Amino acid sequence: MPRLLIMEGNTLAQQARSAALGVRSASDVYIHAIVTHFNGLTLDVIHGADRGQDLPAGASYADYDGLVISGSGLHAYDTDFAVTNQIDLVRAFAQTGKPILGSCWGLQIAVMAAGGSVGLSPNGREVGVARNITLNAVGRAHPMFAGKPPAFDALCIHYDEILTLPADAILLSSNAHSPVQGAIIPLAQSEIWAVQYHPEYDLAQIAMMMRLYADDMVDQGFFTDPANGKDYIAKIERLHNSPNDFALAWQMGMGKTITDDHLRRAEIINWIKTCIL
Repeated sequence: MPRLLIMEGNTLAQQARSAALGVRSASDVYIHAIVTHFNGLTLDVIHGADRGQDLPAGASYADYDGLVISGSGLHAYDTDFAVTNQIDLVRAFAQTGKPILGSCWGLQIAVMAAGGSVGLSPNGREVGVARNITLNAVGRAHPMFAGKPPAFDALCIHYDEILTLPADAILLSSNAHSPVQGAIIPLAQSEIWAVQYHPEYDLAQIAMMMRLYADDMVDQGFFTDPANGKDYIAKIERLHNSPNDFALAWQMGMGKTITDDHLRRAEIINWIKTCIL
């Protein structure tokens, strides 16, 4: 039975604060996305941002068939333990030669681990939907994007982005906001498939995240005022509950790459089929 290790990117304290507001942890979101499409996988979680959070008793990295790196509200360029320990963990796991998958934070710390750089995006926060992510020629041929159209939208939320890729990394996709939306990062004996957006998210999670950051989004001009934010979040939740509501999806500018579970999570599904099974 294949066994995956999920690395939670947020600290336990961050997770507790989010849970109090009804927001699922990043690792929980990933687990839900995986088990929706695959039965029979064993999924363990390691809280890499906290001290003393070890693997299950008797387990080692070599016991896992792959590592999945979730999202996080941390900054990959910070130097506190919560960040550097996760980078060290990715480097250690990469010594096994097992495959690694990363979303958003996962891409960023993979890049840091391999010698690239991450910083604040000059275009500010990309939130809700990353529009018109376009695959280059290598990306169109890569198995991570099997079934995806050459250009697509994806759910996202990030302040930071890749400033420089490691020298041996392979760029796969970009959009007008962030030049690196998808890449392959070789690290030690492993290969990391990673994207800047969140294929594991559903619309319910985006609604939760927007509710969590609603005040910031008003300050940053995404919402004109709190009432406008509440109205938009309510529409996202309606679309989550009624993904075939054509009128609502059209008005929200969200097509099948957002509303179709299988298409939205294609990167995860393809990684598991190609690298794990």
